[in-house]
Order: sequence, then C-alpha cells, then structure tokens
Amino acid sequence: MKQTLSLATALLLLFSCAETAKKADTVYLNGLIYTVNDLQPTAEAVAVADGKILAVGTTTEIESYIGKETTSIDLLGKTLTPGFIESHAHLMGIGYNKLEIDLMYVSTYEELVEKVAEAARSAEPGEWITGRGWHQDKWIELPKDAVKGFQVHDALSAVTPNNPVYLAHASGHASFVNQKAMELAGIATLGSENTPQEVVGGEIIRDALGNPTGVLVERASGLVSRLVPKDTPERAEKALELALQELAEKGITSFHDAGSGQEVIDLLNRFKEEGRLTSRMYVMISGRQPELIDSWLQKGPFVDPDHMVTVRSIKLNMDGALGPWGAWLLEDYSDKAGHRGHETMPMALVGEMAEKGLNSGFQICSHAIGDRTNREVLDQYEAAFAKFPEVTDHRFRIEHAQHLHPDDIGRFGSLGVIAAIQAIHLSSDRPWAIGRLGAKRIKDGAYVWQKLLASGAVISNGTDAPVEPLDPIPSFYASVTRKTLKMQPDGGYEPDQKMTRQQALKSYTLDAAYAEFEEEFKGSIEVGKAADFTVFDQNIMEIPDNEILNTRVFMTVVNGKTVYQAD
Repeated sequence: MKQTLSLATALLLLFSCAETAKKADTVYLNGLIYTVNDLQPTAEAVAVADGKILAVGTTTEIESYIGKETTSIDLLGKTLTPGFIESHAHLMGIGYNKLEIDLMYVSTYEELVEKVAEAARSAEPGEWITGRGWHQDKWIELPKDAVKGFQVHDALSAVTPNNPVYLAHASGHASFVNQKAMELAGIATLGSENTPQEVVGGEIIRDALGNPTGVLVERASGLVSRLVPKDTPERAEKALELALQELAEKGITSFHDAGSGQEVIDLLNRFKEEGRLTSRMYVMISGRQPELIDSWLQKGPFVDPDHMVTVRSIKLNMDGALGPWGAWLLEDYSDKAGHRGHETMPMALVGEMAEKGLNSGFQICSHAIGDRTNREVLDQYEAAFAKFPEVTDHRFRIEHAQHLHPDDIGRFGSLGVIAAIQAIHLSSDRPWAIGRLGAKRIKDGAYVWQKLLASGAVISNGTDAPVEPLDPIPSFYASVTRKTLKMQPDGGYEPDQKMTRQQALKSYTLDAAYAEFEEEFKGSIEVGKAADFTVFDQNIMEIPDNEILNTRVFMTVVNGKTVYQAD
C-alpha cells in the first residue's frame, strides 16, 4: 500500500511539473541538430525562451514545451547548428565593398580597367573612384608589360584622366592607383623633387626607369589612401546596414571585427540601442590608433552584459600578405630572390602591448602571416607571459597563422595562443603560394591545421572578408577538403592536414566562442546558452564533399529571433 501511494504521488508530481513547466517562445522540431556538445552530440528539436535554450531533445520531448503563445517551426529535416561565428573579418569593409567597385571576381587587368571606366563615366571631375578586391595572382594572366609581378597603371590612367583612383588589393596589403592620384600624392619619377624614395614598411613599385607603376605595397598605400575623402556619417550607416544584412544572409550570428576605431564602436552601440544590430559583435581596437588604445587601456575592457557589443581586444598588424610579397619570412621568397617581406610595425610593439594587455585585461590579436612574423610574435608573447605568470587565461591570438616554421608550431599549444585561421585562404592561395614559398616550406608549415590541433592549440575559423567572400560554406569546404573552389586537386593539397567535419564545425562555433571568452554563453546547443542558430538546407556533416558548396543558409536566429529566412 505504501509503495502504491508513493507511485501515485510521484506520478501526480510529474504531471504537475509538466503542467507548470516553463513554456517555450519558439520550438524547432523535426531537424538534424548538431549541438557541438559531447554529452549530447545530436538532437531532433530545441525549445527557446527569453533568447536562451530551454531544452534539447527529440521532437516528442520538445513538444511538451509548446504553450498557447509558442511559435512552432518545423525544420522538415533541415540541419541546425550553433550559430556560426566569423572569427576574423572587417565589418565596415564588407559594407563599403557593396558601395564601391567590387573587383573580387575580375579575371583580367582589362576587366578591371573596364569596371573603373564605367564608374568614371558617371563621376564628376575630380571625384575619387575607389574599389577593392583585385588580386593579380587570380587573373588568367598578367599584362605583358607587368613589373615585379604587378600590372602598370597606363591603361587605368588613360580611362580616368580627370579622376583620382584608389583600388585596394584583395588582401588589403597593397593598392593600385592612377596617374591623377599619384600626382596628388607627390609620387613622381625616381629622383624628382619631393618624391618619397623609400617608405618604411612598404614599397612604391617602380619600373626599370624609376617610374612608379601605380602599385603601392603595405604602408606605401598610405601616401594615397590618406587623401581619399573621409566617409560621411550617412555613408557609414549605410555600409553597416549592408554588412549586417550580409551577415544574416550568410548565417553569421557573431562577428569578430578585426580592427576598428571608436567611430565604429559608437555606431554599433547606436544600432544596438535602436534594435538594429542583428549580429553579436566582438571588436578589436585598431593598433593603428595608439591614442585610442591608450584611452581604452586606462578605462579597461567593456564586456557587454547583453553580449552584443564587447570591446576587450587589440589588433596589431605585424606583416603583410603573401600575394604582394609582403609576408615577413625567415628566408627569401622562392620567386623573389633577396626579398623577405616586411615588418609593418616594430616588433617591440607586440611585447609592449602584450604586457599592457596582461596588466589591464585586454586580449592581444596579432596579424602574422609569414614564418618570421609568427616566430617573433610568439617570442614577444612568451616573454610577456613570463613577466605576468599569474595571468593564465589570456587567450592571446595570432590572426592568420598561415606560414609557420616547424619549430614554432608546437608553441601555439604550449603557450595557449589561439590560431585564428581562415581556411578559405588555402583554396584561394595554395595554387600560387607554392611559387612564393617552395614545396618544402609549404609541406612543413603552411596551413598546418592538424599539426596545430595536435599541439593542443585552439583554432578559430573565418574568412577575412572582404578579402574573401563572407560565406562560411566555402571556408568549411576548404577546411575539410583542402581543395580549391573548383574542387581541385583530387584528394586536396597536403591532405593529412584536413580537418574532420566535427573539427571544422567546432572551429566555427564553440572554439570561435572560446576565442572571445564566450564559450560558456554560446557556441554549442546546450540548455541555458544563447539561442543563436544557423539552419542549412543540406546536411553539411554528412553529404559528399562535392555537394557542400551547393549548400545554402535557410535561416539565421540570433537571441531567439529570426534575422534571416530564405524564400
């Protein structure tokens, strides 16, 4: 009798709890859910309330959370993952790229000239023409009069006699300008009065006679870029609107902005206050603004309690890109004897900022592509860590970590330095990068993701947009296949360094959240975490490799609210 009463009481309590259990605002049912939670790797459904995950389980289990006000979304077998986190890109650059000439897909110099000529036909005399995205190594061929691996400005200048032109390289580490722009900047023939003969940390590319070709590498670009009129507040607002729209459409729920100033931080906070911010922002303060850095170091990081606009990291640009021969190497470029790239900021700055960061709670994120830059940055970090041994959770990062000396790979794990990679760079660059570095350096230390993971390092993933398109699907594809977007070569480049699909998904979710100190709040589908989801129209974890690139984002959810849904 006693057992019967106990059983009845238990059933009554169970029934009562089910009746009074919190009901969901939204439930997502009948899906293929990859949680990135080892304790519950997959599920069918998830319940959301107040922007947080309420429950994860089977569709039958989650249906018990449906109340009168609950919205039910039938996923119809689509794949739902934690919201994808872009861990290194340039927010305003994405927006401005839509307001300027987009040169990312031009395949010849002639096509570039025609795009600029079209813009010039509708421009007022003296008005600046700007664009971004050209990359000479991705063209079908270089013009016959190319100098040092770059095109010459003559054809560009011929179609723009009345307008200065500034065209940023896809990498952001070089530029191409016309005659009018060079005249305004005082860049003339070698030996002319007032002509800058050298630029520290950069180069004016010149022909054999000393004439500038129009290509400016690294800090030399500043000779012209500083003359381009500053943006209006209205144009900046439009650029941000376009960037946020792109993030939502591409399934990005959080974004690491790799170097911005106070004006961008203020604009983001205004968008947040106005309810217009549709992606969570983790802002790195630009290392090119020392006064701004000093002011932030004095007041300390801002960790947003709403998890929408956080400022707790500093971005340092320490070398150039591989395309313009700007990455800083330990040995000469294989295709440019006597040249080893550029140190674009004094390396001692890394040590100085690392110590200040450890003392004030700021994460340091150093751009390093070449093997010498990576080594020198690691050296500076290591020395700073030794001075502040009590700071054990610094999570300092190296942005790109692209080309490493074998002796330095293990240091990422042993020092706890995050490798913030962009797998898509392999797809775009590997076919020609072997010419820059040679087969041995490529094999031993280029894009060595499994070696980094084996060292114990955390890898976060991204695209470096607008250097590459923001879409995470091509970068996910590159992570797991190591092929170009034309699906070459068979088996992929250095296939032993491919990520598994589980590793790739984690690099875009939980590990990317770790890279911004947010792994307890987001990055996996667990009860109590943020309801940030990306829904794909195909199962990216199971479909054949050659179908991954056909995948599209079906829905993007931030804080439990749908910010994008495909037609």
